[in-house]
Amino acid sequence: MQKLQNIATAIAAGISAISGPALAQPEKVIEVPGFADFLAVDGDSVWATNDGRVERWSREGKIAGVVMSKPCGAMTVSEGSLWVADCKEGALVRIDTQKAEKIATIPTGIANPKGELNVVAGAGSIWVASDQRGTVARVDPATNAVIASIAVNPGTHYLTFGFGSLWAVSSESGAIQRIDPATNAVVKTTALGKEPGFLAAGEGAVWVQEQGDGTVARIDPHSGDVTGRVKVGAVLKYGDIDTGAGMVWLRTTEEQTFVAIDPQTLAIRARVGKAEGSGALRFACSGVWTSAHDVHTLTWWPDPLQYTK
Repeated sequence: MQKLQNIATAIAAGISAISGPALAQPEKVIEVPGFADFLAVDGDSVWATNDGRVERWSREGKIAGVVMSKPCGAMTVSEGSLWVADCKEGALVRIDTQKAEKIATIPTGIANPKGELNVVAGAGSIWVASDQRGTVARVDPATNAVIASIAVNPGTHYLTFGFGSLWAVSSESGAIQRIDPATNAVVKTTALGKEPGFLAAGEGAVWVQEQGDGTVARIDPHSGDVTGRVKVGAVLKYGDIDTGAGMVWLRTTEEQTFVAIDPQTLAIRARVGKAEGSGALRFACSGVWTSAHDVHTLTWWPDPLQYTK
């Protein structure tokens, strides 16, 4: 009898080991011809810039594509439209996301024709860095017209909107500026580390890649001051950053695909995937999208918290 009980216990333990804890869900890699780079989440799908076009992809494959001269930089989805910079035309292009058709081309100018910049939405407007000498254009989506031109630091390319403000980073000037949308004026300038770049607002702060230092800086959204830094690697060249699900998600070029950072402790909670060269990252409600143009893929990482510890 005792022998039978021992066998039953062993079988139960084996079943428990197999069934729990739940096995991690593997990432889904999607082959994308060309040069898929910057991303914008649109429901269960994602838009990606590519050579001479933007494309909409789901986890099952390509949904749509729209021809452009030279789409560049990070995009945003707002007002039922995809807003994307065109570095060849020096303009902001508006695309109907349902019809996958261009509906407006707005001659804003583009501050960085090489393509490292952001288009963002906030305060009922669309914003893009429009002049290398230091200007951000504010566009009204109701009229598709520039309604304000805001003087900022020279070399400002990178933007995010959050906590009621527009945040603008200049790698050239080594600083972040806070812009009040009520006055269209800079109200705070804060010095940063070496070669600051892409940034994101969320999880209680504004987060900036300090590319030359290999760090991410945490900015207090009320004071505009740096309140902490996390060292991620030797450098953070050509990556991307987003927030969500209680984490800061950082696309890297070296060592791994992305890292998860605890916004409270500034501890790195996970280093996920293998190094795949330069690419972008966007958080979605149930996962993380990354691009890797050097290996021609998009990757869907389901339940990203499964990778953290």
